[in-house]
Amino acid sequence: MENINDFMPLSNDWNNERLETLKKLFPDIFTNEGKLNIDELKKVVDPASVNETERYEFRWFGKSQAKRNAFTPSNATLIYDEARSVNPTESENLIIEGENLEVLKLLSGSYRDKIKCIYIDPPYNTGNDFVYNDNFYQDSKKYWEDSGVTEQGIKIDTNFETDGRFHSNWLNLIYSRLLIARQLLHDDGIIFISIDDSEVTNLRKLMDEVFGEENFVAIFIWKSRQNKDNRTTTGASIDHEYIICYSKNNETKALRGSERKTEQYSNPDSDPRGDWASGNMVGILPENLRPNCHYDLVNLATGVNYGKPKMGWRYDQKTMNRLIEENRILWPSSIDGRPRRKVFLNELSDSFTGFSSLIGENIFTKDGTKEIEDLFGYRAFDFPKPSAIIEELIDQVTDNGDIVLDFFAGSGSTGQAVFDLNQQNGRILNFILVQIPELVHPKSEASQHGLNKLSDITVERNKRVIEKIIEEKKNQQPNLFTNGHKEDASKGLGFKVFKLVKSNFPRVEFAPDPEKTDEENIALLKKYISDKEAQLVSAFNRDELLTEILLKNNFNLNYKTEKQEQFKKNEILLATDGEKETLICLDVVIDMDTVENFKKNIDKKFICLERALDTTKKYNLKHYMGDKFKAF
Repeated sequence: MENINDFMPLSNDWNNERLETLKKLFPDIFTNEGKLNIDELKKVVDPASVNETERYEFRWFGKSQAKRNAFTPSNATLIYDEARSVNPTESENLIIEGENLEVLKLLSGSYRDKIKCIYIDPPYNTGNDFVYNDNFYQDSKKYWEDSGVTEQGIKIDTNFETDGRFHSNWLNLIYSRLLIARQLLHDDGIIFISIDDSEVTNLRKLMDEVFGEENFVAIFIWKSRQNKDNRTTTGASIDHEYIICYSKNNETKALRGSERKTEQYSNPDSDPRGDWASGNMVGILPENLRPNCHYDLVNLATGVNYGKPKMGWRYDQKTMNRLIEENRILWPSSIDGRPRRKVFLNELSDSFTGFSSLIGENIFTKDGTKEIEDLFGYRAFDFPKPSAIIEELIDQVTDNGDIVLDFFAGSGSTGQAVFDLNQQNGRILNFILVQIPELVHPKSEASQHGLNKLSDITVERNKRVIEKIIEEKKNQQPNLFTNGHKEDASKGLGFKVFKLVKSNFPRVEFAPDPEKTDEENIALLKKYISDKEAQLVSAFNRDELLTEILLKNNFNLNYKTEKQEQFKKNEILLATDGEKETLICLDVVIDMDTVENFKKNIDKKFICLERALDTTKKYNLKHYMGDKFKAF
């Protein structure tokens, strides 16, 4: 049976899938004890039936609405901005200008389970930060007026501390976005979130709910301030920030770790087992807790008794005897010394040690400011994160071909971190940066230089990073850019820019009549489509239309198309994105010859415009192709 949503160009509807996969993909509807929360389940089945008085472990005003906002499909779209893109064929990097909740929804089909690492630096809610107005679905006209696609940019409301819902506003902002972001992460994906003392406690609770308490990895502490702050009213100089880290699941090791230092390994006694270092053998538990490790250790060759440490030995007597037999014990010359064991380099199970929760040694906020000033020649952005701190984090979790997402992109530090990391270790990581086109202050240096929106800074910064890297390559290896090697030299150094805009399909404005049946509303919608979209292809850019249709059919934004010459009466394109493929036609009329051709070409899916078909052609295509045919 036909459904109204079958005719709507919407992003994925997550609620349907939540009913099928509950805890595996959506732990937020379970309590920390692993029990199904009935109130949360009611939100899935009938979100409107649950009010703000439900009992739950972590509650705040607006939580239910924030969740509804997250799982309400988007009817917006993305369009390619060729003029602002840089070397677009050299990489799969993306910078998307638009409100991040809507953008995340639009990416949820094509990039689900594809993102290896998310890093975000959201507003810290200090009383001077901004909150977004998540009202797109309720009133799309007002939404575009408030936060739409003007070239001049948009103004965002400030979340003042005097607001009675100060913390709630911030939680609503973060909650809805994290719910979708989790769906984008790969099964072994990791998320890092920068935060300070203002909301670290609430963020930790929020992350436990969205990702599951069992998937907590660490809270990293970064000494962000180099010099003490003597202006504080409390007398305490707050010199650090936090970076909270969670995994999508805890089945694999979350972080790579720090590369083990091997300088201390050598082989002074020519041991045939190779280089070694001395290891401590003193235990860590008192005798009443581990009595089998408390014994006198005697060198049988010399008869010297080294006694037992206060905390005993690390090994029991049987294991110690084996180590002695294998000549792995280093006996000190003094009776006051402690025996130690040989630890052989080639026997270590891992070449990496644990990654410290104290990160960013000698990396400070001022370094981020200096990066901006070096790139622009002026301070285009206040207090950007140093790319080195982001680089340190994403290096822990990424491998060649992985995607890094930042949906609070700011000045674009994450993009620079990815570019720099690729140059250092030969990996090719790709990034997706999302930034709302927020107006910068008209008297700011950025505005004085023609950068009127924050997203302009995001784009311009990464453009300049690319230019800087290419210039450095030219200086170091000028032959890279001669003799046909230019493509190799610029590989990975580019990005495509997309913008969030209204749908190309006027039908998204159609409102069903609650007094009519589903069949009657579908009939009205079909007439609405016929009337409103009669001049669709001539009125809109075909490439933009193509992007919207493919995006709503879960193709990623790096799709490619190729004209199919076997179709003579219509322009049929084969669209591919590395995982999916479909034939697609945007002609206003599908010729009967094309319909007949699909009798012999039913191995691929086919998408065309609904209004390009009469009843007979549509029936034949459905008959020939079944579920492989879709009229949009």
